[in-house]
Amino acid sequence: MVNKCSECGTCCKLFWINLTEEEYKSGKYKTQFEMFGSINDFKEAERCGANIIRQKEDESCIYLKEGKCSIHQIRPKSCREFFCASKNKKFKGMIEKINKAKLK
Repeated sequence: MVNKCSECGTCCKLFWINLTEEEYKSGKYKTQFEMFGSINDFKEAERCGANIIRQKEDESCIYLKEGKCSIHQIRPKSCREFFCASKNKKFKGMIEKINKAKLK
């Protein structure tokens, strides 16, 4: 099976996206608490959730537009590593949640 994103947008509606230190410090992604400024200590940013991509009122990713990722080509590392069809055990719970959501 090829690890390729189908771009269905389901994961963008279900999961919070944690940025890496490099992504957070780059400033190219909108984060949950950016209106308060960035936190220089990345470990502190992780502890308080400042490194999480901002969400819309419906809790989907701010970059989800018309059911598709509007930043797919430059999406964060966590998005690039995850695939709905992955056999990686670390994604088992996430995949189960996606499959349940698709059945609704």
